[in-house]
Amino acid sequence: MRIVILAGGGGSRLWPMSRSDKPKQFCRLISEKTMFEETLDRFSDFPKDKIYIATTAELLPEVKKLVPDFSESNIIVEPGRRDTAPAMGFAAVYLNILDPSEPMAFIPSDHYIGRVDRFINSIKEAENVILETGKMLDISIYPTSPNTALGYTKIGERTFSKNGVEFYEFLGHKEKPDFETAKKYIEEGTYLWHANYYMWTPAKFLEAYEKYAPEIYAKLKEIEVLIRENKTDEIKKTYLSIPKISIDYAVTEKMDPRDVLIIQGEFEWKDIGAWDTLHENLLTKTDEKRNLVRGERLNIDTCGCIIYGNDKKLIATVGVDDLVIIDTEDALLICPKGRSQEVKKIVEELKERGGKYL
Repeated sequence: MRIVILAGGGGSRLWPMSRSDKPKQFCRLISEKTMFEETLDRFSDFPKDKIYIATTAELLPEVKKLVPDFSESNIIVEPGRRDTAPAMGFAAVYLNILDPSEPMAFIPSDHYIGRVDRFINSIKEAENVILETGKMLDISIYPTSPNTALGYTKIGERTFSKNGVEFYEFLGHKEKPDFETAKKYIEEGTYLWHANYYMWTPAKFLEAYEKYAPEIYAKLKEIEVLIRENKTDEIKKTYLSIPKISIDYAVTEKMDPRDVLIIQGEFEWKDIGAWDTLHENLLTKTDEKRNLVRGERLNIDTCGCIIYGNDKKLIATVGVDDLVIIDTEDALLICPKGRSQEVKKIVEELKERGGKYL
């Protein structure tokens, strides 16, 4: 199986640490390593020639800085940012040229994974099931709250189990529902959080585009011809003409349930999408008042805050609870932790103002 590490996305809700030229997967948010490096580490036992990195031309320098010895032939460089449907389709075209029938797994580089052994076992068993059934495999996680920033996968009966991995019927997908709908899904008990680990063969993946997103498919087939002819400028022009849309809206919500099986992930999983999620994930690293702090600090009567700074500036707080305080060289963010998802609005406003501080 070929492993495709997706490292071309942004991370606007983790501004001001996550920036356009250094998004969240390249930030040291959880440990002394970036999330991108931690993702690569999870696949250290896989053959190196089976590991690929999918990123954009703008982020390629950051990738090379972090993994300077990584084979350039295994780096899939998207000509620009067009969201996950074009990005994953572009990678599928690239691998389709190499071998249309070898299974591949798309692996986001901005997730926290606990019990990595169980996660890797799920990936390996998925490869076997793809070869046996010809179906697409995906991983979903048992939900703990009505999170409106995630997609939801409806599952049916358990179909079988292999080496401790449970496989379920796929009954549909809903991307980022409103709060009341998400709450209803949680109460119903048949919906899981969608974790975005798409696994299939390149040929089958492209067939899904042909069926559910024919406009994108037509562009991808043009790109396949251009890649074979090594026409770089025309590849970029064609790729940038593809509409920006996520794979979830373009394909997943339309998928025929008969073509998909779902693995219920039996490992710890967090999509580090916002500051509140990061704080929740790192509660074991907080102080006695549940504060998560980096840098020089003085905190009096302060509880449940995430405070990121540096060793050259003191951040002092008195009598505040559940705040996000992120201090970088050129920008300072302060907001209630419960409104962390709205940091994206700041990024949108900064774009309207010309893009400074992004």
